[in-house]
Amino acid sequence: MRTKYRAKIFVTLRPSVLDPAGTAVQSGLKQLGYNNVEQVRIGKYIELSIVSSDESTARKNLDAICEQILSNPVIENYRYDLIEVETQTGIF
Repeated sequence: MRTKYRAKIFVTLRPSVLDPAGTAVQSGLKQLGYNNVEQVRIGKYIELSIVSSDESTARKNLDAICEQILSNPVIENYRYDLIEVETQTGIF
């Protein structure tokens, strides 16, 4: 039996890393009169579907994917939500 999961992945800069894009957006917001915005941090949002024999294996695969290609572990953190969407039976 194999299960399809949907992963919602959030990649953000580590708190110690400067965020020039966030600073630029914050500056633009202030120019538009949004003076109550104290800080802006820019990140990435990725959705993907993954098929796995179980949730633990799916999470191990997602960790590897995030660490190897979706994030730069030196300057970024990641987290994800994993949702089971379909269980498949039969021969693949």
